[in-house]
Amino acid sequence: MDIRPVDDSIAVAPQLQPEDMVALAAQGYTAVICNRPDGEDPGQPGVAEMRAAAEAVGLAFHHIPVSGGQFPEAAVAAFRAVRKGTPGKVLAYCRTGTRCMTLDTLAKADETTADVLIDRAAKAGYDLSAMRDRLIGQD
Repeated sequence: MDIRPVDDSIAVAPQLQPEDMVALAAQGYTAVICNRPDGEDPGQPGVAEMRAAAEAVGLAFHHIPVSGGQFPEAAVAAFRAVRKGTPGKVLAYCRTGTRCMTLDTLAKADETTADVLIDRAAKAGYDLSAMRDRLIGQD
């Protein structure tokens, strides 16, 4: 697993496997967010299988699929709601982690500046500098 901590309450990761859920629970995560639509790639574990594996070890599981570089406000709001409503650490995953990092950045856009958010993403290994204009509109 390539877990990339963003802050004390969230980390992002590329595609997980059902068997990863045991390790996530052992590391203190309390919830998992999947940002991939089912069937995006051949061989990708399905949402039902991932949900069952997460719930089997006591993790909450949330499915907020986004694709095509689109981040509709409904998805951002859903991500924000999970983050704010979840006690403990959250791990979000997608194909590479970029969608998750983008959703978390947009969900926090009203809390801090674009520079802080872009720097936060960079420290986790994601370049979101192209989002600066969208984030500045939230400053």
